[in-house]
Amino acid sequence: MSLKSKLFAGVLALVPALPALAGDISIQAPYARASTMMSKSGAAFMTIVNSGTADDRLVAAASDVAEKVELHTHLADANGVMKMVEVEEGFPIPAGGNRALERGGDHVMFLGLTRPLAQGDLVTVTLTFEKAGEMVVEIPVDLTRDAMGGQMKMGN
Repeated sequence: MSLKSKLFAGVLALVPALPALAGDISIQAPYARASTMMSKSGAAFMTIVNSGTADDRLVAAASDVAEKVELHTHLADANGVMKMVEVEEGFPIPAGGNRALERGGDHVMFLGLTRPLAQGDLVTVTLTFEKAGEMVVEIPVDLTRDAMGGQMKMGN
């Protein structure tokens, strides 16, 4: 392999590690995982950063890894039981701020996985923002992350 080919291969290997950008929106520390090894559902988590001076909103997500992709959060019902619900209006991303999509809170939900999510795989997700438009993000599958120590956290 020539030096030029080695350098190009090295640069390509770093691409998934770089933050995704769309306008003033960037994605930091994304990862995806399946609920269980045999599960037909999974989720993606990340921090969405808005470095601009205007608020934005994540309004949709899409991926070929699932039959349906929705924006979800966890809410307590009248009995204090946590339930996962779709957030049809999306997630606001404040100007100069960020929104954490994390386990037990807000997240991108994959329903009806079309393939297993294996450690180290990449999942292509298109995030749609009200102002910044569409952003394609390559999200690594990480099945080794701690499951929050068994505690549920509320989203922003």
